[in-house]
Amino acid sequence: MTTTAENAAAGTEDQRGTKMADLAGGSLDGARKLVALDVDGTLVNHDGHMSPAVREAAQAVVEAGHLVVVATGRSLNATLPVIELIGLTRGYAVCSNGGVTLRIDTGLEDGYEVVDRVTFNPGPALRALRTKLPTAKFALEDEEGRFLSTERFQDATFGIEAVGVDFDTLADSTAVRVVVSSAENTPEEFARAIESAGLHGVSYSVGWSAWLDIAAHGVTKASALESLRRELGVDPAHTVAMGDGRNDIEMLDWAARGVAMGQAPAEVAAVAKEITGTVEQDGAATVLRSLLR
Repeated sequence: MTTTAENAAAGTEDQRGTKMADLAGGSLDGARKLVALDVDGTLVNHDGHMSPAVREAAQAVVEAGHLVVVATGRSLNATLPVIELIGLTRGYAVCSNGGVTLRIDTGLEDGYEVVDRVTFNPGPALRALRTKLPTAKFALEDEEGRFLSTERFQDATFGIEAVGVDFDTLADSTAVRVVVSSAENTPEEFARAIESAGLHGVSYSVGWSAWLDIAAHGVTKASALESLRRELGVDPAHTVAMGDGRNDIEMLDWAARGVAMGQAPAEVAAVAKEITGTVEQDGAATVLRSLLR
């Protein structure tokens, strides 16, 4: 199912409501939580490695019956290995910073289905950014899950090899997620260029380096998680989220228990209700184990 940015904020009604109710299993007791987990910098380190302690703790939370939702900036194909690692065989994942929602069920042919995909017109944002960042590389995930890119731009978070196209083709495509990277600029220069570009009608977050993710207006990890929370019937007080990046700010603010990783930048830590250890200290495992008490 694909939705446009215009109706994303209002949510969509479809057959997934029944499936979600089945997953929730009726009324939730006080111990069962909706647990949203960022991937890079939270479940895995910046080399993409998940420690045994984190993997075992995540698997235990899944087995305990909590509603674990992987919530990541990664695209679908780059998210699936993480879902497998933590033993999530039935549930949901939020990919592409809220642009794509998956229902996980190993009984399905592919082990999952896309239940929502929010698209937007990336042209105005791309053209505005190109004037400010002429040496930047651009890529986007389209409505069919393909990646298109300029300048031979590839990244592990895409999950698939991007197809090279010219800039005008990119700007005229329909997008779920747009990525901008510039090795020629410092993160500070990059952030100033984005601010001066005056982006309108989109949501965006700047990464740890000269990296920018763009989604449809109003679309974040939190917006997708809130849709899941409502349809699963989870009390807002029973929500937990953990992350480390600027694209996690809305999610940490959304959750009743929003936990920032120890290495999170100040603006991310500021919205969290608590802070755990760094990813190298297995901070995620500490929080996950606390859900088993």
